Formats: sequence, structure tokens, C-alpha cells
Amino acid sequence: MDTIYSGFNQEKFLILCANIILVSSFVFSQNSFVFADNIKIVNGIVSPPLINTIQIERTLDKIVTEEKLEAEFNAYIRKKYANCSVYDVDKGIKHIKLVRYYQGRPVRLNVIEADRNINPKINIEPVLASATLSHKASITAMARKSHSLVAVNGAFFLPQTGCPLGTMMVDKKLYTGPVFNRVAMGISNDGFKMDRVSLNATLKRGWDNIKIDNINQPRMSVGFTLCYTSDWGSMSPVTPKNGLQVTVSDGKVISISKQRTPIPLNGYVLVGPASNLATLKINDKVNLNVKTLPEWEDINHIISGGPYLVKDGQVYVDIQDEKLLAIGGRNPRTAVGYTKDNRLIIVTADGREGSSIGMTLKELAYLMQKLGCVNAMNLDGGGSTVMYVKGAIANRPPVKGGIALSNALVVSVKD
Repeated sequence: MDTIYSGFNQEKFLILCANIILVSSFVFSQNSFVFADNIKIVNGIVSPPLINTIQIERTLDKIVTEEKLEAEFNAYIRKKYANCSVYDVDKGIKHIKLVRYYQGRPVRLNVIEADRNINPKINIEPVLASATLSHKASITAMARKSHSLVAVNGAFFLPQTGCPLGTMMVDKKLYTGPVFNRVAMGISNDGFKMDRVSLNATLKRGWDNIKIDNINQPRMSVGFTLCYTSDWGSMSPVTPKNGLQVTVSDGKVISISKQRTPIPLNGYVLVGPASNLATLKINDKVNLNVKTLPEWEDINHIISGGPYLVKDGQVYVDIQDEKLLAIGGRNPRTAVGYTKDNRLIIVTADGREGSSIGMTLKELAYLMQKLGCVNAMNLDGGGSTVMYVKGAIANRPPVKGGIALSNALVVSVKD
């Protein structure tokens, strides 16, 4: 043994081992401290003073802050939902089940609270049932396709086809325009906005402007000029009486017809009264400008709802202004809102059964306010109300598993 270790420097060996352990703990730890670029090795020995201690301190501070926020969030949820069933969905996402009584009768509620301050990997967005608008799918299918932990029914839609009725924007792409300027929620990387949304769209040809009333929506007035993209489907809808269809591809008018027209992948079809479109000629160069008002430049996604439930912290149910009188009364409900510190809150209320009678819009509004929402809106409800959580339907929709839907609002955790 003495011969084997002849001339061995025990001090250097111990220093080397200590440095290897130190560096390995930084490079391979679960918190991913990787400082290899800042480490200097001389004669096989790591020089500890060259390790970026400032970066270590900042990373540690971040971990401590996140852990503190998570502990505060857990304590807040326990206090807020005392005596309720609370489930962990993922870091920063809680699922709460509770029963409340209205007029002495029960309403079964499911609540999701999600906080991206605790978990920046939480992703919130609307998803469509299909690549084109006129399709429907189950909430489970949409949740699985989008790898989501939570999903609820989203915007109103046309039952016959599945086309969303109202503003729908996903990843900054506007699929459909607003209907009756109804309220919508905008979703950014770190927050939310809510307002009634209108459309500002024009077709420019030289100095001329033609007003475009909506995009990829059913016709609500014979006087409207509507724009249909390939998201609508392969063919434009029927021409209105005394109307025209103008096909634009790569910024140039390529056909004018009174019949339904194939929609080009790199263009659109304008359908409206001849009095609005007759000045356009084949080979005209045109430019379509589309904006939502408010413009919300920092927003990635928009999902429409209606009516408002809470506005600037106050109960505000503008059912008449948004032309939604038909959805009054006591029904299954779905609502979405957010707190002053941008925590997402989603609620479903079961109804149309003895064990859960549903809610009125006013009752739902007061509930969202009590849950801390500074802004909240109603989503499609009734037979559409359904909540999916971690692989299963969490509520009891009128139709087992939920009816086929046009779109959903989903929550996932991205790597």
C-alpha cells in the first residue's frame, strides 16, 4: 500500500475532492445551478473564488421567493375554502369542490384557482375543436389534444356548425370577430384584461376604404360586408340578396361572383352587398387591415363571453346591453375572472337537477366578486357547462361527459 501511494499529495487530493463535490452540487443539483463557464481549473484543481456567487445568490433568492409565495398561496386557499374539498392539480393550481345554498336549495360548485406568480410555467389559452371553425368535439378530446390539466367550456357557438360566436384569438391570430361587442378576456404572458370588444377592419384600395363588419361570423344583417378566411372552411357561405363575393389572394382580387366561392389558403373572400363591393375590379391590389378595439397589443389570446359579471370590483351584469336576455333565469353556469394580483379563477355551477339547481347571473356575479375577482364574465352555460380536471370530468353536466363543444378554455403546465 505504501508503494502504491508513494509521492501522493494528500492535501491536493482532499482539495480536489472538495472542489469536485462543490462543482457537482452546482452543476447537477435539482435546481439546475450550472456555473461551469465561471469555473477555472488550474493543475486539476477548481478555484472556488471564480464561481459566480452573485448568480448563486439570485437563484437562491428566487427559489426562496417562489417557495414563500407557494406557502402563502396554500395558506390563502386553506383559509378561503375552509371546510371545502381542496385538491392539488399542480404547483400553483388548486381545484376546490363545494356546495352553496340559494333560496334554501343546493348548488354544486367546482372552482379552479391558478397563480402564475408561483408557477410561471402555467399556460392559459383558448383552444378550438378543430383546425377549422365549423367543428365540435368533447371537452375531454380538446383537453387531451392540448395536453391540458384543466379545461372548461368557452365561448358561445353556433350549435348547427360549432362556429364560435364572438371574439376568438389564439396566439395572436384572430379567428372570429366580436358579436354585439360583447365582453371578452385577453390573456397575456403574465396577466389578463377584460373589456367589451369591437372590430375596426377596413379593406384599402388606393385611397378608398371599404368597411368590413366582421370576420368568420354568421351574417346578422343583410347590409354587412363579411370576410371569410380558410379558417371558416373550404367554401364561403351563401351570397345575400343583391350581393357579391370578392375573392382576394396574395393581396390581389382574383374573382368576383354571385355564387359561393372557394376560399384561398393565402387570402379570403368578402361577401356583402353589391353597393359595398361593386367598385372592386379583378387584379385590384388591396390590403386588409384588422384591429380589435381596445387593441391590446400585449395580449396573446382573446376569448369572448357575456355578460359581464364583475367590472372593476363591482357587480355588473349588462345582460341587456350585450343582447343576452335569452340566457337569464337559473341554469348551469360557467364563469371566468381574475383577481387584482392576476390570479385566474374559473367556476362551474351544476344545475337542472334536484341536488344542484344552478344559478342566476346575479348570484354568479356576487359569487365571483366574493371569490376576489376584480373582473369576471359569464361563459357559455346550460348544457355546455363542463369542467375537466386531470383526466376526468369534475362536475356533473346535464349530458354525461358533456356535449360536443366548439372551443374550450384550458390550463396546462408547459416544460
